[in-house]
Amino acid sequence: MAKKLLLATRNQHKKQELAAMLEGLDIEVLTLDDVPELPEVVEDGATFSENARKKALSTARASGYICLADDSGLEVNALNGQPGVYSARFAGPRADDRMNNEKLVAMLREIAPDQRAARFVCVIALADPQGKVQVVEGECPGSITLDAKGSAGFGYDPLFIPDGCQQTFAELGAEEKNRISHRGQALKKALPLIRGFV
Repeated sequence: MAKKLLLATRNQHKKQELAAMLEGLDIEVLTLDDVPELPEVVEDGATFSENARKKALSTARASGYICLADDSGLEVNALNGQPGVYSARFAGPRADDRMNNEKLVAMLREIAPDQRAARFVCVIALADPQGKVQVVEGECPGSITLDAKGSAGFGYDPLFIPDGCQQTFAELGAEEKNRISHRGQALKKALPLIRGFV
């Protein structure tokens, strides 16, 4: 019988990415939509690590499942690391991907292309209901284009060109993106931990 791993997210894109990387392990991936009675965890940490750790621990204790939580976002050098931990709500608490991308483009419009270095960061925390927690981090350096391209992916993917690529994350296929992405890097580090937990 497959072990259950609860992802502390309702984001189906994240579930698909993570489930694809966990393929081959005897693990059933659940999301918060599969355990609807759980309370929402307020992401009020100052860092990706604080948010991921809080989400993983709170959700594991409330659900009784081994829980994997990630907090990830985009850091742009010319914007002093913004949007950072506010990546999902950069344009406001009810912002969607389009609004966030529009705000980012507007803020970078006067910045020269060679000054638009950025990196995606992903921190993954894995916790059990007893309070054991382990944290790993992955990152993907790149730069921002003001001309959104591609229809795959989500978030800032149409604006982010990873170092060594000519295409945005949203133009790359899922397999290639998972291989080089911040989440892919973090999950590679997390896989041995997952095996130890489940």
